[in-house]
Amino acid sequence: MPGFPSKEKILDFIRSSDSEVGKREIARAFKLKGQDRIQLKKILRQLTDDGLIEKGHGKSLKDPSRLPPVTVIDIIDQDTDGELLGRPAQWDSKTPAPQIVLAPGEGSGRRGGTAIGIGARVLARLKKMPDETYEARIIKALGQSAHKILGVFRKGSTEREGRVKPVDRKTRYEIIVDRKDSRDAKPGELVTVEVKGGHKHGTKRGRVLEVLGDVSDQRSVSLIAIHTHGIPMGFSEDEEKQAQKAKQPALGRRTDLRDLPLVTIDPDDARDFDDAVCAEADPSESNPGGWIVHVAIADVAHFVRPHTPLDLGARKRGNSCYFPDRVVPMLPERLSNELCSLRPLEDRPSMVARMVFDHAGRKIAHTFLRGLMTSKARLTYTQAQRAIDGTPDDITAPLLDSSLKPLWAAYRALSHARDKRGPLDFDLPEHKIILSEDGQVERIGFRERLDAHRLIEEFMIQANVCAAETLEQKKAPFIYRVHDAPSDEKFVALRDFLGSLDIKMPANQVLKPEHFNGILEKAKGTPHEAMIGEVVLRSQSQAVYATDNLGHFGLNLRRYSHFTSPIRRYADLVVHRALIRYCDLGGDGLTQDEIETMTQTAESITTFERRAMAAERDSADRYVASYLADRVGAIFKGRVAGVTRFGLFIKLDETGADGIVPMKSLDDDFYHHDENGHALIGERNGGAYRLGQKVSVKLVEAAPLTGGLRFELLTAPDYSSRKTSKKRVRSLSSNKKYRRGRR
Repeated sequence: MPGFPSKEKILDFIRSSDSEVGKREIARAFKLKGQDRIQLKKILRQLTDDGLIEKGHGKSLKDPSRLPPVTVIDIIDQDTDGELLGRPAQWDSKTPAPQIVLAPGEGSGRRGGTAIGIGARVLARLKKMPDETYEARIIKALGQSAHKILGVFRKGSTEREGRVKPVDRKTRYEIIVDRKDSRDAKPGELVTVEVKGGHKHGTKRGRVLEVLGDVSDQRSVSLIAIHTHGIPMGFSEDEEKQAQKAKQPALGRRTDLRDLPLVTIDPDDARDFDDAVCAEADPSESNPGGWIVHVAIADVAHFVRPHTPLDLGARKRGNSCYFPDRVVPMLPERLSNELCSLRPLEDRPSMVARMVFDHAGRKIAHTFLRGLMTSKARLTYTQAQRAIDGTPDDITAPLLDSSLKPLWAAYRALSHARDKRGPLDFDLPEHKIILSEDGQVERIGFRERLDAHRLIEEFMIQANVCAAETLEQKKAPFIYRVHDAPSDEKFVALRDFLGSLDIKMPANQVLKPEHFNGILEKAKGTPHEAMIGEVVLRSQSQAVYATDNLGHFGLNLRRYSHFTSPIRRYADLVVHRALIRYCDLGGDGLTQDEIETMTQTAESITTFERRAMAAERDSADRYVASYLADRVGAIFKGRVAGVTRFGLFIKLDETGADGIVPMKSLDDDFYHHDENGHALIGERNGGAYRLGQKVSVKLVEAAPLTGGLRFELLTAPDYSSRKTSKKRVRSLSSNKKYRRGRR
């Protein structure tokens, strides 16, 4: 339609407007008349269905992710640095509320006679930050927040009332609920409650909004995390109907790949299998010692078409969430565990990356196919590794020559190229929570890191690179997975910190992963190894989804996307659709509507990913606290994993559990927080507790309900740098900003 504005331009107009706008204002701005107005109405309806705009007052429209410069916010949380976090008091959008952080010092004083803390409601002036969060400065305290609180219902002091203890470990108060407001909740049941009011510094009263079930049921552990972080559960009737009607496609125009010796290799407890691999020696005389590798990925795009109920639901979730006792899937089980899962000996539609490598593991060619494949077996990492190590079982023995040995030979070639590329190499142990049949924590162990894991990881990385390269070559719009280099501020702080340990970093060179790998290598075997590893890790940026390419610093790759997990990540589904459209692999590829709103899609799924990570972490914390609850008083080995102005965070060696040693419990000296040095330093004796320091602690408190652990420190501070530490204390004490914070 000549001269008709794109969706992107319409969105930009709505977002940039200082006042509310509706269809009339948009039509006037773009000079739309007659049939153009009908087309505008259709586009606005699509934008609303996609969650990119919402109806405001009257007939006005608004950007659901944008907040006004002055608004009412509820203080709901506190980050690890002690800064208070908020959310808008009025937020009815389907998209997650943007994060609001109170500016430094804003929550420490009193405004209008009311202490500002978790549970408070304030009028604040907001400033949008580059990372899409908002910084808030308080204009006026408005009293108690009315936001939802998740807690456990308990008996009250009289028959006419009950009490709700919040599950949030930072919330110290209980809420009194009158019988008429209790929704017949029984003691021990998990409830959501809305605070009604109460004395400013005393009792708070509320009403129960929803009863969720018995808190003693182990399923409540992940349920708390799911509810707290707003993870969508279940599927709409339309989604389920569409999933049930879905059918496997015939071969048709697809490439027949059913003779390839493809196998899936996954964790023991995997339920959906979205990638299969195989390798063979390249028969071409021009590539001696080379390899052809196929990575086959479930063709989710065939079943989930744009703007259908399944697509809108998947977009709303953004990804699947994984908890020790359950999975909250992005797609209904009919798809995630059946039609899209590459189950053994069953024909499945797939998107396939066919890659050719030379003898040194350098990729020399690749192409994408849309095929029909059959997995020859479902293997676990341990099972495949044992077969290669000489102990095959009945399933792997027949596959050794056709599938496994060629895979490992190709991987050995690729691993040489990987080592030469030099990605960031953090060797961090990963803990795994193992549950018994009745849902109790049986044990907490380490996830074994095998060559089988590295093999699959490397093949997936190569397929992801191929997807990005192909779409770039075709000048196609798509979503990158980007990981930026450390910010200038973090780099300077890291360089100064390492300088205090006589380790130099390049001052004026372009940063590369090899610089950090060199630092980690120098630190190996030294007393500062753990501390340096932690500080280097914290200096890194977070990976995000974006339509602009910043490269992937951690993997040391110039371009990268996510292509290999469309069952559980919406980003991968978008990349599949782009490949289908621009490689001419079918008529169900990326639509123009999706292209015009791709930037917003990338921002949304990044937010959803962070939400899922936070929920998974909270769930793990509660399971670990439950596991350790009967070991209060026991002594554990660990290390300092965080240093803040209110205490030390300790990570236990045995379980990977995190807990706190409160600053007030360190009563042998007056300790100063050295933020740049990542240490607490004693004022009188110059002893220090530093990031990464090995310590012994006694477990004082374990709260399964909140996931909180509190320790007593048994290890004396480090006096090896007493003279330097005392000098640092004098420097901190002379800093005006530091003195203001201390007062």
